[in-house]
Amino acid sequence: MRVLVIEDEPGVAGFLTKGLREASYAVDLADNGIDGLHKAVTETYDAIVLDLMLPGKDGFSILREVRSREIRTPVICLTARDTVDDRIKGLDLGADDYLAKPFSYSELLARLRALMRRGHSLQPNPITIADLKVDVMARSVQRDDRRIDLSPTEYALLEYLARNAGQVMPRTMILEHVWDMNHDPMTNVIDVHINRLRKKVDNGFDPPLIHTIRGAGYVLRHDTT
Repeated sequence: MRVLVIEDEPGVAGFLTKGLREASYAVDLADNGIDGLHKAVTETYDAIVLDLMLPGKDGFSILREVRSREIRTPVICLTARDTVDDRIKGLDLGADDYLAKPFSYSELLARLRALMRRGHSLQPNPITIADLKVDVMARSVQRDDRRIDLSPTEYALLEYLARNAGQVMPRTMILEHVWDMNHDPMTNVIDVHINRLRKKVDNGFDPPLIHTIRGAGYVLRHDTT
């Protein structure tokens, strides 16, 4: 899943991006309001973590502009000013959640997971394709009731395909949502990780679930014919 962090404090920004990447999120960072707004309205994200006190353009202005463009990406607001008026203003402008600094990183992760579940409200947990089960809450994978151990990136890739099961996902979309924007689109990193996933998820099981659609991308599905 791809997250945009808009935060100008270097220590907080570094803490957030490092922790989110370790939790298998693809993270883009903007350290001022102008760059943050540009990324928010020109790129596709699964969630935005937005500091309210920013140089160039404050978080309230960013939130107002994002929602005025009918962009419904879930937004968690961060602020050092934990006042009722600030919370009311942020929520009225379209924020989905609010955290006051200092905050618990584990709480931020839990709130992100909750917002993303809300965005995929029609999907059950675990996500099940044939005998494959992807438990988004536990971040665990089983096939035929056997546990499959995946690296953080392998899990992020499989979860993204599982959330979009049956849909052919282009390489560009996979790069955007599983890796951050700094990856070279011509790299073979997707092919490498797809091959690793196949060895763990498909080898020794029947039928294969990960399919390559030449010239289009990859899809996770159960072919019955």
